[in-house]
Amino acid sequence: MADILETGSNWLQSQRKKHATRSVTYRRGVDSVPVQATVGRTVFEQDDGTGVIVRTEVRDYLIDTADLVLAGQPALPERGDRVEEIDAGKKFTYEVMPLGTEPHWRYSDPYRTTLRVHTKHIATEDA
Repeated sequence: MADILETGSNWLQSQRKKHATRSVTYRRGVDSVPVQATVGRTVFEQDDGTGVIVRTEVRDYLIDTADLVLAGQPALPERGDRVEEIDAGKKFTYEVMPLGTEPHWRYSDPYRTTLRVHTKHIATEDA
């Protein structure tokens, strides 16, 4: 018998991808792949060591694990990878990086079908 929670999770993921994504380009060096990604955010709070709490908000991309294929091979996010997003005639570039105490990516579901990739905006240019 199939795991009903996994079946439900897979259905929700398919609906997210169908109705709540935009096309972005995931890039590592010269290799790139267009993927459908849901835009999200994560807020980090960290003590700077002097008692001041530094609050940072980063842009996250939720990407199906199976869609991240670079140079013909399945891939997982690496620090320094880039996500390029075109909006209103501008190309926004985000770099994959850890912020606060979080790693630079994590699985977004218990079945490892979706990646949550943490990024920081590094450039904007005309598309």
